[in-house]
Amino acid sequence: MTHSSSPSKDQNQSLKPSNFLRQIIEHDLSAGTYATRRWGGTPGDADHHNRGATDTARVRLRFPPEPNGYLHIGHAKSICINFGLAKEYGGVCHMRFDDTNPEKEDAEYVDSILDAVQWLGFDWQFNNTNHLYQASDYFEYMYKAAVILIESGNAYVDEQSAQEIKDNRGDFSRPGTNSPFRSRSVQENLNRFQEMRDGKLSDASAVLRAKIDMAHPNINMRDPAIYRIRHATHHHTGDKWCIYPMYTFAHPIEDALEQITHSICTLEFEDQRPFYDWLLERLTQGKMLQSPPPRQYEFARLNLTYVLTSKRKLRQLIEEHYVTGWDDPRMPTIVGLRRRGYTPESLRLFAERIGVSKSDSWIDYSTLEIALRDDLDPKASRASVVLDPLRLSITNWDEIMGAGHLEPCKAPVHPHLPERGLRHFNLGSQVWIERADYQEVPAKGFFRLFPGNKVRLKYGYVIECTGAHKNASAEVVEVLARLIPDTKSGTPGSDSVKVKGVITWVGVQEAASIEVRLYDRLFTEAQPDAGGRDPITTLNPNSLKVITAYAEPSILTSAADERFQFERHGYFVADRVDHSSTNPVFNKITGLKDQWTS
Repeated sequence: MTHSSSPSKDQNQSLKPSNFLRQIIEHDLSAGTYATRRWGGTPGDADHHNRGATDTARVRLRFPPEPNGYLHIGHAKSICINFGLAKEYGGVCHMRFDDTNPEKEDAEYVDSILDAVQWLGFDWQFNNTNHLYQASDYFEYMYKAAVILIESGNAYVDEQSAQEIKDNRGDFSRPGTNSPFRSRSVQENLNRFQEMRDGKLSDASAVLRAKIDMAHPNINMRDPAIYRIRHATHHHTGDKWCIYPMYTFAHPIEDALEQITHSICTLEFEDQRPFYDWLLERLTQGKMLQSPPPRQYEFARLNLTYVLTSKRKLRQLIEEHYVTGWDDPRMPTIVGLRRRGYTPESLRLFAERIGVSKSDSWIDYSTLEIALRDDLDPKASRASVVLDPLRLSITNWDEIMGAGHLEPCKAPVHPHLPERGLRHFNLGSQVWIERADYQEVPAKGFFRLFPGNKVRLKYGYVIECTGAHKNASAEVVEVLARLIPDTKSGTPGSDSVKVKGVITWVGVQEAASIEVRLYDRLFTEAQPDAGGRDPITTLNPNSLKVITAYAEPSILTSAADERFQFERHGYFVADRVDHSSTNPVFNKITGLKDQWTS
């Protein structure tokens, strides 16, 4: 990349902060590392690509989830990194399903993953070509690659039991022991591998292993298994195959067939990089794959406080009914965050702000919520809603305004966007206010309703509190006040009476009754499963409260997924599943400010 020596202000604002991945890509582009690559129009081996034209994509990246569950916030970061860098540097990011494990994968997850990526604002189109792939389409290539390794003396069929292989692997202080099957001839291995493919061997009776070095200091290089037998129906290939490649074998081949330039993954795969390079080097030497091969680069995965990202542990929450499903708004899944009211823009902003690094660290959940508020504040329409209603009666209303009179009031849809117009509602003799807005004996610094004090009903009149009615349990059931004439907001002389308190309200006569789901963090501990702790023991018993609230009538016209700032309370969204004009349901997205401290 080149920039002028004196970029304009607009250019400076558009420049994104550097990180090691951007530096790597920029170096490779400058050095022309992949400039002579050819692209055959579809994934394929060296012969296929050599028949193609010079690749017009400056870089090729990929997002390769296994379709065995719903994507979560950590995947959202990876999506933003891979698709974002591809777009930034004039390339393409392939959407690829690593579907090499038939026992855990399902078409349901495929659909949910595609939907999540598109919802986040990305696609896999480049030069009018759809780059949606699945590893299972490459099974023949992978089988061919395994045969090449066997023929070159770099792989063998091992028929030790799984426990024997584990015991003979050694550990960090002890080298491994060669398998008694390691010295088989090439032809014996080819024959036995063919029998594995033909279904003549039972599950777990044999594996194909790479032949590297059983004394290698990196245990992952001690003859890793690259194919296993699984007589299981695959969701895409059916019963065509009964042998399946291991992920660490399949992944680099997938990258190479797709001409990926920068294979970006999380740090747990760093120890696998030597095998990634070893495998591609041998398949390139065997003329199967084109040179230069892809390179793998690792970044630190997202560790977010108060969040679990283990699919197994998230599934447990569902199966044991602690949450209602993958899209429960308390879940860190993308479908859960979406239903909670998070926006694609907020997640992309969060990913950009936290950046990428090579060091593991914990990101406080408040960082995600700050990005959310920064996105919602300039967008969300405002609305008046009372969450904990207490009736307030204006005792002199009929005397001053006339019996049954409703006074029209107005407020901006958005305080900083006058072009979005006004909201209209009416003030009458009775309104709903927040229970917390009345104190019979005011605490120090309390400026709202108490006997003898004046406050402004926001967008309406100044009133003076005269007392309250209580029930037999001494609970306040009604606040009493009198109207101060000629103090309506926006009219001449409205500020003639000075008050320190302004309270929100909703007119009783036209209030819309709505269901509000007050969501909070699912766990009480910043690291719910730290030290092997059962995260179930740290569940927040108050992570969901369902209440009936009163809202201004305009709220009833809202559509599912429409987001609002309920004035004074925070941001809320019309639930995308349950909300309708006859059954209004709103989820709390986040407060106006952080309520937690880590």
